[in-house]
Amino acid sequence: MSAPVEQTRAGATAPAEELAGLVERVTFHSEDTGFTVLKVKARGHRDLVAVVATAAEINPGEWIEARGGWRMDPQHGRQFEAREIVVRPPDSLEGIERYLGSGLIHGIGPHYAKKLIAAFGKNVFDVIEKQSARLLEVEGIGRQRRDAIRAAWQQQKAVREIMTFLFSHGVSTARAFRIYKAYGDSAIERLRLDPYCLARDIRGIGFLTADRIAERLGIRRDSELRARAAVDYQLLQLTEEGHCAYPLGELIERTASALDIPENVVQDAVRHGISERRLVQRAGPEGQTLIYLAALDYAESDLARRFARLARGAGPLAGVDAEKALAWVEERLRMTLAPEQREAVRRALAAKAMIITGGPGVGKTTLVRAILRIFAAKKLRVVLCAPTGRAAKRLSESAGHPAKTIHRLLAFDARTGEFRHNEKNPLPGDLFVVDECSMIDLPLAHDLVKATPPEAELVLVGDVDQLPSVGPGCVLRDLIESGVAPTVRLTQIFRQAAESRIVVNAHRINEGLPPEFPEGPAASESDFYFVSAEDPAAAARQVVRLVKEAIPRRFRLDPFNDIQVLTPMQRGELGARNLNVLLQQALNPEGATVERFGQRFRRGDKVMQLQNDYDKDVFNGDIGRIAAVHEEERRLTVRFDDRLVPYDFQELDELAPAYAITIHKSQGSEYPCVVVPLHTQHYILLQRNLLYTAVTRGRRLVVLVGSKKAISIAVGRAESRARYTTLRERLREAAG
Repeated sequence: MSAPVEQTRAGATAPAEELAGLVERVTFHSEDTGFTVLKVKARGHRDLVAVVATAAEINPGEWIEARGGWRMDPQHGRQFEAREIVVRPPDSLEGIERYLGSGLIHGIGPHYAKKLIAAFGKNVFDVIEKQSARLLEVEGIGRQRRDAIRAAWQQQKAVREIMTFLFSHGVSTARAFRIYKAYGDSAIERLRLDPYCLARDIRGIGFLTADRIAERLGIRRDSELRARAAVDYQLLQLTEEGHCAYPLGELIERTASALDIPENVVQDAVRHGISERRLVQRAGPEGQTLIYLAALDYAESDLARRFARLARGAGPLAGVDAEKALAWVEERLRMTLAPEQREAVRRALAAKAMIITGGPGVGKTTLVRAILRIFAAKKLRVVLCAPTGRAAKRLSESAGHPAKTIHRLLAFDARTGEFRHNEKNPLPGDLFVVDECSMIDLPLAHDLVKATPPEAELVLVGDVDQLPSVGPGCVLRDLIESGVAPTVRLTQIFRQAAESRIVVNAHRINEGLPPEFPEGPAASESDFYFVSAEDPAAAARQVVRLVKEAIPRRFRLDPFNDIQVLTPMQRGELGARNLNVLLQQALNPEGATVERFGQRFRRGDKVMQLQNDYDKDVFNGDIGRIAAVHEEERRLTVRFDDRLVPYDFQELDELAPAYAITIHKSQGSEYPCVVVPLHTQHYILLQRNLLYTAVTRGRRLVVLVGSKKAISIAVGRAESRARYTTLRERLREAAG
């Protein structure tokens, strides 16, 4: 096994140190995470050494060989943090007695440990494993106790063999523990048959890690097993780019090129996937042959069928006099609705499903409030939801009615791994209003429509000109373009909104016009600014200056709670990763710190959840603050709104610093102020809908930083990269 490396605080790599010794006692061990604290009588050390590690099981008397590094725990002093640890049976009489007496082997305690050592000495392990009948020679050990000792010994031996096997094939300690927890005693057999099962079954282990293990196990790079896993991996990667499917020829070429597999082998792997129904082949537009992962193919076809069926027929208030209802609600709201809004209310009263779209300042919120007032007056049950916690909170505040995230509304069941509400257990309600629909991907849209009762009305609200969802599909656009449900597009900017340069410039950008920046006396009253910085490094410094000093001083906004940096990409000097490092140094330079997965987390940091975690009830895109770092328990606590959520240190790959986030990740959220670095180094991603989305995230202040050339490129590039999906066509077909 090659020696691991340890990240230094400066970011350079240094050889890991080694430590070996006898385990005196186990201070702490977590069955759930494998986190372990040991006291070790180590070679070259006079006093007992505290060792922290991740392990399936370690017992007193065992000999450990660890690689890692020293660190100073503020509460517990100097500790050796083991990145890798190998456990060996003890070979001294003292160690063997301590090991057997630790309670590890059911049927042997300190009393019988002494008797066994007295009877068999250092040969006791061989006697237990190979000559267990001789245990009957020891006074007090009968057949029942002998059988229990033998069974417990075999179980411990299996654990040891599994962990040793995993370590010898390059698996880190933390991942080895996850694998053992998932597969138990069959781990070695499972991995030898198909190491790529790791990528399918174990969170945090992807294809590339499984591929390295497969190589160590001797699986050829051109093997059918590898090619089949590679096709699945490529399709999963493509879903992260927004695709629901991919053209057959391009998929074969991409997989073969990226992973050095002959194209004919990849082609056979695709055929095999289709024959096993893991993959589905469909005819796409323009004569293309598309390949789907089976789950996405089903989600797309079933969503189309269910939505088309839901949209048929009359809504629950179809018999209501629309003109009387309009007059009544205008009186209650003390305002006159615009013609577009009045038409939308009429459609909402008649239809079973409808879509409301439009940019900022065009009255979507007022329209939703009007619809809700009418339905509530008729004693119908109204349900509001949105994709993210921030969007749900904003919807609740603007509509004056409680709103939930879609995930919480559907109620995930950890026992089954599915939502509790579905076609067999529909949601209770008569009108479902879903906000920020541009960011709903195909699987979530499918789950939501499945759980909508057939007799209810569904109103989808969103800005179709924003970026599409982070996940696969262009659901809102496809629904609108299919024509299956009536769509109202609001275009009139209301007077109060027209006074905001944010709203005016958002519409200019959407129309392909450059934003206007204030000059002269008007600049002091504006809510939209541009700070020039042609050099990327200079632009990064300007971002830090604006967030830390200029904006808080001028506009009295808090750097943590009110200001959000939005950037097109993760990498580069103006990417989220580098900006997070700079902003953390500037805003939160001190405090309890932990380093994991190449990132530094500190008490007080702003962080974002990167994936849905139903056990913790936190979801992709949720932003919180680190409330505490608990070194002893090897976990930290994050405050999300009014909830404290614990994270084991091994789970920190679920979090990322969030002083700066990508524009994609900001969808569904609004912030008092956004600072948006834009530079030609972002060239590949510069698109009109990207800039439009970033600008519309700011409520009180928007500051663009960088080059006007980059802004011009983004405004002028209307085409966004096409996503492969056939939802629109399937909707039309389902509607007949």
